[in-house]
Amino acid sequence: MTALLATRVARADSASIADAARILAVGGLVAFPTETVYGLGADATNGAAVARLYEAKGRPAFNPLIAHVIDVDAAKALARFDADAERLAAAFWPGPLTIVLPKAARCPVADLATAGLDTIAVRVPDHSVARAILSAFGRPVVAPSANRSGHVSPTTAEHVRADLSGRIDLIVDGGATSVGVESTIVACLGAPMLLRPGGVPREAIERALSRKLADTPHAAGHIDGAPLAPGMLASHYAPRTRLRLNAKRVEPTEALLAFGPIPPEHVERARSVLNLSPGGNLIEAAANLFSHLRALDAAGASAIAVMPIPEDGLGEAINDRLKRAAADR
Repeated sequence: MTALLATRVARADSASIADAARILAVGGLVAFPTETVYGLGADATNGAAVARLYEAKGRPAFNPLIAHVIDVDAAKALARFDADAERLAAAFWPGPLTIVLPKAARCPVADLATAGLDTIAVRVPDHSVARAILSAFGRPVVAPSANRSGHVSPTTAEHVRADLSGRIDLIVDGGATSVGVESTIVACLGAPMLLRPGGVPREAIERALSRKLADTPHAAGHIDGAPLAPGMLASHYAPRTRLRLNAKRVEPTEALLAFGPIPPEHVERARSVLNLSPGGNLIEAAANLFSHLRALDAAGASAIAVMPIPEDGLGEAINDRLKRAAADR
């Protein structure tokens, strides 16, 4: 059990950035915003710090972590890039794309962070606070979502505080995140393969590569039962309240997670209603997904009925998260 800490919340400024770098350097845990969700940061090269992160999150030790770095050169100190990876990095970094690659010969990232695999997931985030912390710290930072494992991912500092207060050292408050779902993960271990939908739509990646991405057969995303990348467990991003997907009607005891225009009878019957995007905008829906799930999870409903959401663009990532949230556990 993680010992209770006096978790501080600090507005993002030069003092809190310096404090975050100091805490990371001594093996502490710092939550900070990226453009996707808030990440829980630890020194990727410090196995004890990574173990503390796993403990704080209650995260399965076989689920590898993403190493966040300041630029492509820093990523190349961790991983071996092929031509496809070079194209993806040039097109989408900094940004919400993670690339899984073979480890570099002298990769300094702790084995615990990569779940003992010979591959590593790397990303260059596109958020001023995340980048300032990485620059001040000067080493790679593993930063899974800053929530208890299996809970809904956090998009505000308050979400982090609600889940992890007393378990981590510092929360740097940089406001709400803009993308709202985790990074897309692509493996470049041969033919590029989509491991997790996310903040960069599949279509944009395929345009950059000038070819289709391979989908991940279940076994291809795992080595000896261990996932190659985060977010590949069957039950993940899960609220306590049961989700009912593609709902065509709503029961009076249910909350409603809507998308687009809401039939009047749904509003009349539902216990509580939140709309991911009244105008049917998938970018807005992605940004609202986790905060709306958190709010409806607290509504005391028997279930959360989720209206159908298109599969195109970011809809693929949203539906992926919802399916994982609805999985048996």
